[in-house]
Amino acid sequence: MKVQGLQPEQLEKAAIMLKAIAHPTRISIISFLEDGKKLTVTEIHEKLNLKQSTTSHHLGILKDKGVLASKRDGKNTYYFLRHEQLSNIVECISKCAC
Repeated sequence: MKVQGLQPEQLEKAAIMLKAIAHPTRISIISFLEDGKKLTVTEIHEKLNLKQSTTSHHLGILKDKGVLASKRDGKNTYYFLRHEQLSNIVECISKCAC
């Protein structure tokens, strides 16, 4: 579907998601979760080399805006892309930023 075919509500949701993604740390988080990967806060904060609280903050924003989803398994909460197609955005940004 092309942008012209989207309803105003869909465009608003897309804009909200893009605003949430528009941060270097959040782009990195999305790249870690490509290809259907599911990671815990601990795994993500270790990859980012940030404090766990900072990582949790970014994960919360991405989840709240519909970019990520999570699933609890025992003591761990696993985060994953709500829509796998979002990884295409990271790929596009990577190509355009060169």
